[in-house]
Amino acid sequence: MAGPPARICDVIIVGGGTVGCSAALHLALRGLDVVLLERGLVGEKASGLNFGGVRQQQRKLPELPLARRARDMWDRFPQMLGSDCGFRPTGHLQMALSEDELAKLTAYAAAAGEHGLDLEMLSAAELRRRHPWAGPEVVGGSWSPTDGQADPTTVTPAFAAAARQAGATIHEGAPARHISHDGDEFQVTACTAAGDSLTFLSSHLINAAGAWANEIARQFGEPAPMAPRAPQMAESEPLPALISPVLGCVSGAVYLRQAADGRIFFGGGYGRLLDDGENAEPVEQTSRATLAAALRLAPALKDMKVRRAWSGVEGYMEDGVQVLGPSATTDGLLHGFGFSGHGFQIGPAAGAVLADLVLSGRSTTPIDAFAITRFAAAS
Repeated sequence: MAGPPARICDVIIVGGGTVGCSAALHLALRGLDVVLLERGLVGEKASGLNFGGVRQQQRKLPELPLARRARDMWDRFPQMLGSDCGFRPTGHLQMALSEDELAKLTAYAAAAGEHGLDLEMLSAAELRRRHPWAGPEVVGGSWSPTDGQADPTTVTPAFAAAARQAGATIHEGAPARHISHDGDEFQVTACTAAGDSLTFLSSHLINAAGAWANEIARQFGEPAPMAPRAPQMAESEPLPALISPVLGCVSGAVYLRQAADGRIFFGGGYGRLLDDGENAEPVEQTSRATLAAALRLAPALKDMKVRRAWSGVEGYMEDGVQVLGPSATTDGLLHGFGFSGHGFQIGPAAGAVLADLVLSGRSTTPIDAFAITRFAAAS
């Protein structure tokens, strides 16, 4: 039996993470007919399995304008989404365990200041005055008071709900099985969980398919050097309030935050990718190494009991910087993928940028450094 006739819409989005759902919301609010296709549930992959840090500090410098735009959006979540998604501007403390690491933080603070991000350098004495729990190896740090933390399990569903309310159509459990372009418009066929085949036609296609987005980019002649990895996180049983800021360290061995309910969330290192290509599992050795790194920053956590660990699949770019912007081969194709483990904070703004590109063909936020053409130039 033939499926229903193809539906014509203004924009098709493949991928229901934060980037795709944010793009859907911003486009629907401007009156466009948007269809989003998600192979599973919105936010169930990297967008919902991450650490939950809302961080501008220690991003690569070209990312800072995007991060600053995103930070403004986080403040407006209650108005945009009807929920603050657990966002708390608790600040972010990047900690140094050697003088060499402290010098790196000092140099970054100076460079970031030229991009409008004000960071405060803390000596060991000042850091311990503010945070007596800091370990004896800590020699100083960099303080970003406007950063913070949020609940990653709520952000993407909130964007999806707001997008639906604004008029977007979101199909969950509907992987895009076939994508083609005839020179004028894209045809995308999805298969629903019930086995129905749905076909959509549009002049614009947003590729926000996360760790699987390179399959689409490759189809249109512009593969990017992206590989799947499985960042690993863990959480503890609730503890009395101790650590207010989100913590990081220069080596990247651990990042840590204490939620409002007392749980400690910490991450660092990687889990194991499963053979299905869709999922990952935690590795005990990784959790042990990450916990040891956490205790160097805050020895007072030595008695915390780890409740669970988890891992998810994320796409990591060769240069650690996402692809965000128009295709170089196909008119109407836009990419937003490869956020390399640091897309949670900037995801809302990345979706807004993609909406800008659909609506006007340009973005007021600088995105040249994220062009997919940078890989062709390097080859």
